[in-house]
Amino acid sequence: MDAPNQDINLNSPNKGLPGNMTDVPVNTPASGDGVGVLSEAETEELRSELAKVEDEIATLRQVLVAKEKHASDIKRKLGLTPFTELKQNLSKSWQDVQASNAYKKTQATLSTAGSKTSSAISSVGSALSKTLGEIK
Repeated sequence: MDAPNQDINLNSPNKGLPGNMTDVPVNTPASGDGVGVLSEAETEELRSELAKVEDEIATLRQVLVAKEKHASDIKRKLGLTPFTELKQNLSKSWQDVQASNAYKKTQATLSTAGSKTSSAISSVGSALSKTLGEIK
């Protein structure tokens, strides 16, 4: 069922990471809040590693922005505006709603109720006409 190396611990620092990234070591202090536990060399190494990771994050953000701009340019060339996409999404959603069993049942029920209501109003109208005719 679960992959053998899948990390299911919800408190894990690797939670939500792809399988190939869960082998990245995460050092946490064994006790206390970690203050004064590390040597100067370890602290310096961690600061250096933190700087590298923050640089990687910044690079990934730049790549993401470039990819989003490229996707936007492609959509523009294809004539896909945000309004067009919204219309397509709404149309698709409406088709999905109409295809659902709940919609079909509701539509049938309302159709039946409408027929019965129409019939009842017609009967009331006929009765009123007859009564008015008799009053004259």
